[in-house]
Amino acid sequence: MTSESNRGTAHTVEFRVRYAETDQMQVVYHSNYLIWCEIGRTEFIRALGTPYAELERQNVTLAVVEASLRFHSAARYDNLIRVTTTISEVRSRTLTFDYVITNAETGEKFVTASTKLASLTRDSRLTTLPESLRKLLENAASQ
Repeated sequence: MTSESNRGTAHTVEFRVRYAETDQMQVVYHSNYLIWCEIGRTEFIRALGTPYAELERQNVTLAVVEASLRFHSAARYDNLIRVTTTISEVRSRTLTFDYVITNAETGEKFVTASTKLASLTRDSRLTTLPESLRKLLENAASQ
């Protein structure tokens, strides 16, 4: 599902918390939120028409070079999770995604997060984003 927000195109994805993602108290273990951010960002890129696998075929990988998470409340086993992803910055070699992770049924906010990714070749050399992808991302960030 894609929608518009004040910050540009927002993409949402929903799924249920799996038991394996929780601790003994059925609270989501903190590292899983980064995985959920990855789901949000790859689905965002896919919704723009460029699956991540296509980037790899073009010898481009996106490596997380910065991550920031703020925890607001705890997600629990079987909650319906909504990850809303937006792009806040696109540069020639980096891009920054922002995320809001909420309970899709109640709207309760669990986490706000941001990741900065660098464009690398398969042999880990910094490279510019493919121009077609950069333009798609810039358009998504500015809408």
